[in-house]
Amino acid sequence: MKQYLLSIYQPDGGPPPPEVLDPVMRALAELNAELEAAGALVRTAGLLPPETATVVRADGDGILLTDGPFTEGKEHVGGFWIINAPDLDAALDWAGKAARATTLPIEVRPMHPGGS
Repeated sequence: MKQYLLSIYQPDGGPPPPEVLDPVMRALAELNAELEAAGALVRTAGLLPPETATVVRADGDGILLTDGPFTEGKEHVGGFWIINAPDLDAALDWAGKAARATTLPIEVRPMHPGGS
């Protein structure tokens, strides 16, 4: 079984109003339950806003810390799933369900085998 990272890309800014967010959160809970029942869910998590990020870079012999996201843009990674899937097609099926649940783009990337 291969592992895939499914990343949620969401627009910058605050959360949507409850009438938009509440149905999304219910759909996500259903999707997570489906992933778990199928034995596909390894880990899922939402992320705090990009302004809470700190970028760490090697700077000669020292370390340089920079507040904020690594890249500036109109979208950011807002959360992710790590899933087990037999192949890319199965991972893409799960990503389609995630895109429908979140109404947001989902990036699918295979993970290197042997990771922990």
